[in-house]
Amino acid sequence: MAKAIRAEWFLGVSLATTLVFLLAGGPLVANLSKPLWLALIFVWLFGVLLGSALSVVRHADRVAEALGEPYGTLVLTLSVTAIEVMSISAVMLHGANNPTLVRDTLFAIVMIILGGMVGASLLIGGARHREQHYNLQGANAYLSVIIPLAVLTLSLPNFTVTTAGPTLSTAQQIFLVIMSIGLYGAFLAIQTGRHRGYFTLEEEHERPARGRGDKQAPLFRHATLLVVYMAPVAYLAEQLAHPVDYLIETLKAPDPLGGVIIAMLVATPEAISATRAAFANRLQRSINVFLGSVLSTIGLTVPFMLAISYYTGHTVDLGLNPANDLLLVLTLVVSVVTFASGRTNVLQGVVHVMLFAAFLMLIFQD
Repeated sequence: MAKAIRAEWFLGVSLATTLVFLLAGGPLVANLSKPLWLALIFVWLFGVLLGSALSVVRHADRVAEALGEPYGTLVLTLSVTAIEVMSISAVMLHGANNPTLVRDTLFAIVMIILGGMVGASLLIGGARHREQHYNLQGANAYLSVIIPLAVLTLSLPNFTVTTAGPTLSTAQQIFLVIMSIGLYGAFLAIQTGRHRGYFTLEEEHERPARGRGDKQAPLFRHATLLVVYMAPVAYLAEQLAHPVDYLIETLKAPDPLGGVIIAMLVATPEAISATRAAFANRLQRSINVFLGSVLSTIGLTVPFMLAISYYTGHTVDLGLNPANDLLLVLTLVVSVVTFASGRTNVLQGVVHVMLFAAFLMLIFQD
């Protein structure tokens, strides 16, 4: 019992923070005009949310080891997608309507993962192991679904004329929802069915799982703790919306900053998981994490957020501005080139990191 308490001490922090904001949330967010107080509240909430997300990923990893690939990675990506949907919904439904929040968050996640996360994984893995190998068919399967979903979601709205601005009509949104769910469902069918071997590598499949003291713990325990850690996220994300909205609406911070904050919260745990796998020369696992994350972000988050916007009456602008639209296409093209040979090296990591740097620059200088 004492060992379990030491291992799960952060759950107490998460639950205590939730209780504090339930009882005294109003007074705590009433003085955000004071810079130090604003910073304190933001760091407190962001830190607790990030810690909860890391704990979710930790238990999802234990579930992954028990289930094996690709089911384990699927559990991980779906868990993080749930956190993402809850976080975006909480911020979107709080305060003034921010029609670009969904778009900014989706684009930020795509760039953080396909730029920063891929770049860091390939750099770390390449520096330690020179060249790393993966299953080419699996990477191609991911990209063949990611590319049309990303372009139709973030680029197509700029070219449609049925509605004004970077938006889609109701009929177009319904089509996008059906197509996203359909493509994601078809992908899951091959990932968990007849083409399951595309998403494993023989060398990694034969390698024993990482040793941990609790690796023999029952699967049920880790699955339960995964859900318990996720429970406070929705409420705490709603509280995080207060300092985020204050930054954007009152202090006139760049509008995409709200999406970047949510994207960092969502992508950081998976980034840690992916880079650890690459460092351990398990690049296939790393690829399953970051490409699976992008796919679930677009394939599942977009339908959920369009449905929420429809029922709440919040407008959603999906089309990117010209500079970000070009950067998205460039990133997708480079990703195709990177995952076209079945092996990776440091140079490819450098290229992806530079694309991520370009994304950061455009947040403030577009």
